[in-house]
Amino acid sequence: MTTIMGIRIADREKDAETVQNMLTEYGCYIKTRLGLHEADNVCSSSGIILLEFVENSDENSRELMGKLQAVGSVTVKTMIF
Repeated sequence: MTTIMGIRIADREKDAETVQNMLTEYGCYIKTRLGLHEADNVCSSSGIILLEFVENSDENSRELMGKLQAVGSVTVKTMIF
């Protein structure tokens, strides 16, 4: 099974460091990471991160999701294939 997780950070200035620390903690289970945000003249205040997890890491991805959902401006959604 492949798990794709979408993470929306509504307040990057406030919560990006917390989210980054969590992603580092679970880094061994993350196969692919893609960050999306507006970056014209000024960095966007919000952003989206897409994660693809390594095979057989369902328990770890659920654990990370729970921790991320506890962060104030973060919304998390997953797709499982």
